[in-house]
Amino acid sequence: MVERHKHLSALEQLRSRLEQQTRSREAAEAARRAAEARRQHAASEFSEAVRDVTPLARPPRVEHPRTPHPPQPVSRLRDDRQVLAESVSDGIDHQSLLDADESLSYCAPGIGPDVLRRLQRGEWSIQAQIDLHGHRVDEARQALVEFLRESIRHGRRCVRVVHGKGLGSLGKVPVLKGKVRNWLAQRDEVIAFCQARGADGGAGAVMVLLRPSSPKT
Repeated sequence: MVERHKHLSALEQLRSRLEQQTRSREAAEAARRAAEARRQHAASEFSEAVRDVTPLARPPRVEHPRTPHPPQPVSRLRDDRQVLAESVSDGIDHQSLLDADESLSYCAPGIGPDVLRRLQRGEWSIQAQIDLHGHRVDEARQALVEFLRESIRHGRRCVRVVHGKGLGSLGKVPVLKGKVRNWLAQRDEVIAFCQARGADGGAGAVMVLLRPSSPKT
């Protein structure tokens, strides 16, 4: 009898839950139908209210043509920078550098020594400069090549390259000093360079004389 009573009690609880779920679904459906009826009633009232209203005429619209921004040739610019950076290397025949003094001055073939002497005396006005302090070697090489290219494009003749004295480098060795001179000696646009005078940076900079840019036609 006890087992039968438990079974009947469980069935009664199940029936009660099912009835409650049914009432909940019916209540939700009734609420949905009421909300839909209110929406339709409101729409009907609005349509009735604006039935005699004449819509305003729309003025003609002018469509302005859109000019898309020109695509940026990212890949080509990246390749150009790589070619520029590879156009100078760390290896060079040091015989092209004059060893008359510690500054390792340079004079391109066919350029008279008087040009170099005038550069050493500071007779050329500095028209632009680049400071390579804090650059890594590869960064400094690329920055220098781009600086020379821009200088030629703007018609500059005399520029200054600041490479530092190496006081902040390991062993106090001026790493960029020799490399900058090697790179400069490999550039066709460079016809001479020498260590800057004391007032212009001394051993931490180099004065560079560039070829005249070709006149534009």
